[in-house]
Amino acid sequence: MQIQLRHWLISLFMIGGLILGGCATPQAASSDSTNLATETTTTPATTASSPMSNLPRLEGKATVVMTVNGSPITIEVDGTHAPVTAGNFVDLVQRGTYDGLVFHRVVREPQPFVVQGGDPQGKDPNFPTERLGTGSFIDPATNQARYVPLEITPKGADKPVIGQTLKSARVSAVPELRHTRGAVAMARSSMPDSASSQFYFALADLPFLDGDYAVFGNVTQGMDVVDKIQQGDRIESAKVTKGAENLKK
Repeated sequence: MQIQLRHWLISLFMIGGLILGGCATPQAASSDSTNLATETTTTPATTASSPMSNLPRLEGKATVVMTVNGSPITIEVDGTHAPVTAGNFVDLVQRGTYDGLVFHRVVREPQPFVVQGGDPQGKDPNFPTERLGTGSFIDPATNQARYVPLEITPKGADKPVIGQTLKSARVSAVPELRHTRGAVAMARSSMPDSASSQFYFALADLPFLDGDYAVFGNVTQGMDVVDKIQQGDRIESAKVTKGAENLKK
């Protein structure tokens, strides 16, 4: 009973960090080690003025190999259950957006949680490290930040729930893509449709995040590499090795 209570309290603390992070200042968001949120100061680009049809989609699956500390991490990206989220990630990989970026948040205590990176500001070695975790991908075609909607497919459903958590949508089913160890998912602020380029690896099964954050893939090889990532390590390269033809822009 004491072990279950401790686990529940830790989970509650982590969820609280996620919720609070979306409303915090950039400095506060960066200092909260359990916060998956990213700071957004503009309206997400999935409003009526910029519909989802303008976003890349992945129709099927793709394989991405990310190299960190000289070793490969193989990610299966699932466009079947998260076509827009997966399409955004694969498009950013193809653009070279992730090459050279920093893992700015690594949380292993009090229990394994996440390794988070993908802030484009991290490519600048002079950018203050305490502000990493606040940036988004700026689309050169529009000179505006690109945001993707929260996209979660309930188990057994034909299409994803868009723009809402499963709880908000009153869906009781678990997601098709869950926060199991090795899951790859998008970080966001408190606004559901605010994910852009920042992502995280789940270091353990994190069922309390299911239905709130969009999982779009899974590490199939190289989880031992993920386990060794330290805060400040950089993504040396990220390449699409299979399924590039499934990306539709």
